[in-house]
Amino acid sequence: MSVKETTRTGNDHFVDTEPFNPAGAGTLTPEQERYFQASQWQIMWWKFRRHRLAVWSAVILFLFYLCVPFAEIIAPYAPNERSNDHLYAPPQSIHLFHDGAFVGPFVYGMKADIDLETVRWVYTEDRNDVQPLRFFCSGSDYEFWGLVEGSFHLVCPAEGGSFYPLGTDRLGRDVLSGLVYGARLSLTVGLIGVTISIVLGLFLGGIAGYFGGFIDSLIQRVIEILRSLPELPLWMALSAALPVTWAPVWIYLGITVILGLLDWPGLARAVRSKFMALREEEYAKAALLMGAKPSRVIAKHLLPGFTSHIIASASLSIPAMILGETALSYLNLGLRRPAVSWGVLLNEAQDISVVVVYPWLMAPVVPIIIVVLAFNFLGDGLRDAADPYK
Repeated sequence: MSVKETTRTGNDHFVDTEPFNPAGAGTLTPEQERYFQASQWQIMWWKFRRHRLAVWSAVILFLFYLCVPFAEIIAPYAPNERSNDHLYAPPQSIHLFHDGAFVGPFVYGMKADIDLETVRWVYTEDRNDVQPLRFFCSGSDYEFWGLVEGSFHLVCPAEGGSFYPLGTDRLGRDVLSGLVYGARLSLTVGLIGVTISIVLGLFLGGIAGYFGGFIDSLIQRVIEILRSLPELPLWMALSAALPVTWAPVWIYLGITVILGLLDWPGLARAVRSKFMALREEEYAKAALLMGAKPSRVIAKHLLPGFTSHIIASASLSIPAMILGETALSYLNLGLRRPAVSWGVLLNEAQDISVVVVYPWLMAPVVPIIIVVLAFNFLGDGLRDAADPYK
């Protein structure tokens, strides 16, 4: 009998003497060998790369999050730096050519006049005042992360000139610089808040679903009470309870904790229902019979089968918390000046008559929309990559 044929045993079973080949007959290709020998994280990465929209969303979010550690360097001005000569100044256009000659990136100076009929500032470009932009330059002074004094910027206005690509607000503060500094608070509030939410959701939902009984009943009653309360009014009430004498950093931490503590019930309930099903699986029972502790069964055997849902929940919770902070700050119940977030910037646009005259004050809406959509697309890609059945 040849090695490619099968042999017959006494129990009438047919046994193939060839080595097991997952791909079927023939030899494995190098790509197949690489796939079958890859770890779970490598397979997730390969699947994620095929989701082009998620990849581009990840790139966009990475660029936004660069503003978090390097806001002082990226922004041309300090967030609360005022210019009394440029109140409600419109966005300045960036040009490359002047009178047909290449000058490089520059802006024209602005002349300000008051329209007595409409009682507002009117700005006109001064075509004779060419102000070349400076790059990798020394500009407005700052304290990097409040620790080290510096003045280095990626881009600066000309000496004695101005550079307001997104205009200024009622006090002459640069809107672009406010957006860059605001990303530091608005983007990190989602990460810190969702970390608190996931830790609480996994812990409480896990023990409720795994142990059941009285513990499950107690946690479920707490979840029902929290979910019965209206979300936005509860946020407003708790945020308003924070002392107004607190420093902006403590207000920020307080809002972050509030958002995290109120967002865990949804994830906890999903974790509970999934664990109640997974704990009856044979591999979970086998681990218990072999002497594994409940903490190991949960961490090593149950949670990996729940990864895709955790990723999807986190990717949706982060933009929800960003919107929550933005709403509270917009209503003047969250962060306040001198702290800067996208919600604080939008607080300047509460008056619809001001928005009609100075529409650039609505600029913070654009990064909020982009970040929320990017997180949603990124979550779709990560969920599909982590789903073992796709």
